[in-house]
Parts: sequence; structure tokens; C-alpha cells
Amino acid sequence: MRILVPHLFPPPPMLDAAKDLRLPALHTVLARGQRTPCPAAGVEAALCEALGIERQQDWPVAPITLEADGGTAGDVYWLRVDPAHLRVMRDRIVLAPELPALSPDEAGALADSLGAHFGDALRPMALTPQRWYLPFARPPTLITTPRSLAAGRDIQPLLPHGEDAVRVRAWLNEVQMLLHDHPVNQAREARGILPVNALWPWGGGILPTVASQALRVTCEAPEQLAIARFAGARLVAPGDPHAALVVVDTLSAPVQAGDLSGWREALRQFDTQLANLLRSHAQLSVIDPAHGVACHARRLDRWKFWQRLPPLDAALRSDP
Repeated sequence: MRILVPHLFPPPPMLDAAKDLRLPALHTVLARGQRTPCPAAGVEAALCEALGIERQQDWPVAPITLEADGGTAGDVYWLRVDPAHLRVMRDRIVLAPELPALSPDEAGALADSLGAHFGDALRPMALTPQRWYLPFARPPTLITTPRSLAAGRDIQPLLPHGEDAVRVRAWLNEVQMLLHDHPVNQAREARGILPVNALWPWGGGILPTVASQALRVTCEAPEQLAIARFAGARLVAPGDPHAALVVVDTLSAPVQAGDLSGWREALRQFDTQLANLLRSHAQLSVIDPAHGVACHARRLDRWKFWQRLPPLDAALRSDP
């Protein structure tokens, strides 16, 4: 069994909050299992790879979720351009972890204004308030960073790169200026709600082909569900002992927001879940696809009493 746990290994400033935690199952797996590096490309990438979806320039999440949201991808290159909020800090600009809560009317008004300004060539499709799409007649040479990896971080090193990145970045900058004084945002700010002051591009590609996968998968996020269904995986409920791939995405939000109490509670819940999985599986792999660390453990590893466990905060370091 593979368990994808993005952001299992937190930033160093959060590690002190783990010193008094008691997480016997997770502590044992991290300390006595075999630790190996793995790609740090995000949970969507790890799920695509596990289900036989090949990487293009990006992992092609945009056309997959577009189809799940009721659109038709055809053979066009699609890019996700999700509404976002950028926070200007003293020395950096950070992509806010939380998604702006948009109504369908607000999303439609913002997207229509951008289309009216840029024309059909750059008219985003707001198929849902949180998931917007942009088609390209010619596939751009562009590599992006998934929002799940960029949230809570300085955006400068995470902006698109590639031959067409200058053009896309210029478009994104102009979008920010247009959104700044938009009536929708003015009304939101008057109500004390985060304005949509940017779009975040990611997951570009053409709809891929994939051989149907029979894996039993547990996941919940819309992107994850769309990928699993597209690949023909069988979705099963949390706790199903026959699941071959489980996504536990409860640590991402507290880590990205620096929420120590939320992170501690999410770790406790995951430890309980992991203990149950250890009882029903002879071996499993716990994988953090956000930080590129995998830990492979067998049920028998918990009985290696001669291996002294290091402190929990040391076991939770991504580079112990």
C-alpha cells in the first residue's frame, strides 16, 4: 500500500511543536522504516504517476479536471488559471493558502471582464468558481508549479518558466492590475473578504491517453478525484482495507498556514489512521510528494526494539 501524505515533513520552525506529541505508529514508521528520496512534484503529480498518466511539460491536470467539470478538452492545450490572492510581505510575495470563496456570479463577472479586455485569445473559462481554464491554440513552452506546492510560499521562484514564460508572466501582471480595482473585489473588501488579485497558472497540457487502472484509491480533493476517475481507478471509502493507494491531505492546510495547533491535531488523526493500516497491511510506503521523502515500512519493523527511536521532531525532519 502507498499512502500519499503531502507536507508530512513540516518547515523547521514548526518542528518544536512536535516535541511533546506521542505518535507511536508514525514515530515507528519514520524511525525504523527505510527512507528514500522521491520526486517532490506535488500530490497531483504523484497520483498521476501512480495511475499511469504521463507527464507532458506539466502533469496534465488542467484538461483532466476540465472534463470532470463538464467541459470538453478535445485536442487543445489547456492551462488552469485559478483565482488566487497574493499577500505582499516585507521581503516577498506569498500565494495565500486559502482559496478565495467566490460565488458563481462573482467568478463570472471577473472572468468576463478579463475576456473583454484581452479578447478571445485570453478569455478564461470559469467552469467552477475556483477552477478556471485557459485554452491555447498553440501549446506554449511552459512549465508551472501546482498550486498545492506554491500555496504559502514566496512565488518568485515558482512562477512559470520556459520559452513562453515571459509572455505569460506579462499577461499575469496585467491581470493583477485589472483585478485591483474591479467592482467585485471592491465589494469583497468592503465585506472583509479576501479579494481575487491574481490568477495562478498550473497543470497545463493536452488530454492524455491512459490504460484503465484497476487500483483501489482513496482520495477527496476535486483534482485528486478527477485524476483517479480519469485513470479508471476504483474509488473506495477511507479505511477500506483493500485500498492500494490512499491520499491523506489533511496536513497541507495547517502547514501552509503555519497553524501549529491544526498541524498537531492532523498528525494525531493520521497516526490513528496509520496504526489501523499497519494492522491490516504487511508493508506500506508513506510518501510526502511535497518534500520528496518516502518511508517504506513493514509490520515487523515495529518490533525492532534494539533500534532506539530518535526524538519525534528529529524523525519528522525531511533531511535527518
